[in-house]
Amino acid sequence: MLHLAQNVQDQNLLMEAHAVLGIILFYLGELALSLTHLEQRIALDDPLQHHTLTILYGGVDPEVHCLSYTIATLWLLGYPTQALKMSHETFTLARELSHPFSLAVALSWVTMLHQFRREEQTVQERAEAMITLCREKEIAGGSLWGVALQGWALAEQRQGEKGIAQIRQSLTAWRTVGRAGMQTYALALLAEAHGRAGQVEEGLGTLAEALAVVSKTAERWYEAELYRLKGQLTLQSRQVSGQSQTSLRKSEVPNTPYPAPNPQMEAEAEACFHKAIEIARKQSAKSLELRATMSLSRPWQSQGKQEEARQRLAEIYGWFTEGFDTMDLQEAKALLEQLNH
Repeated sequence: MLHLAQNVQDQNLLMEAHAVLGIILFYLGELALSLTHLEQRIALDDPLQHHTLTILYGGVDPEVHCLSYTIATLWLLGYPTQALKMSHETFTLARELSHPFSLAVALSWVTMLHQFRREEQTVQERAEAMITLCREKEIAGGSLWGVALQGWALAEQRQGEKGIAQIRQSLTAWRTVGRAGMQTYALALLAEAHGRAGQVEEGLGTLAEALAVVSKTAERWYEAELYRLKGQLTLQSRQVSGQSQTSLRKSEVPNTPYPAPNPQMEAEAEACFHKAIEIARKQSAKSLELRATMSLSRPWQSQGKQEEARQRLAEIYGWFTEGFDTMDLQEAKALLEQLNH
């Protein structure tokens, strides 16, 4: 498509080709190249063409469509502040257009960004707004992401069963209408909610399903996080029989002691963290590499590998130039301070 569009030098065709290529590359996990094409599409934008091209994008304003993917791509690549700025611009544009479906799409990706940033209260508020909009405007299936993201927020707020039920409901409906994309992300939300509720085996089963989807569809943009979550849940599962399960988030808090060691499970978890780091590096997904490195550093800290953990974490933390107000970077800084002592 891009080759043909370049040959005839048609701006509309060039915009369409860059957009489609950028979105496909996003799902494949080729994030830097995806961002290049999405930004080229945005640079070519002509507001006068919006009405015509909206039809090609399934009823979504084309600029909103591309900006939405750019939000997620920027965060994954390690630019949380730029992603947040882009989310404000996308939401503002969608509101100005007074186009309900475009606004619903913008809300979906803006809410996802806040989930990436682990801001559950904002996720809940945005998800509720998305659900309300889609119901009022009768946007079929449009509230599904709102229901899933609201479910994640509920699980974070210790309403695990309700949250899990909502995410499952959304996944079932998503599959019923024949949508294949973004399943890995939804399954990651579900696995994390299971971990939060202490349902480790269910969480690991969900991740196995998600990784099978990756193998089948090549949707790899969130693959590193799937392996990181698998490692976290593997560590969580090592608790001795009869003890209450430690939540996924608690196990990630610095100074939280791990239960009785199990060398086999520790080795399995470490392999998952290494795999997550390897994938994140290949994709230039710095935000996911930071998370995976923190997940690896915490057990290393308790295993006497403090200096090795410090070096690993200092390297990836030192790469960042923005986003120091986010929870991930704040936790990384706190963990580094502990490893330095």
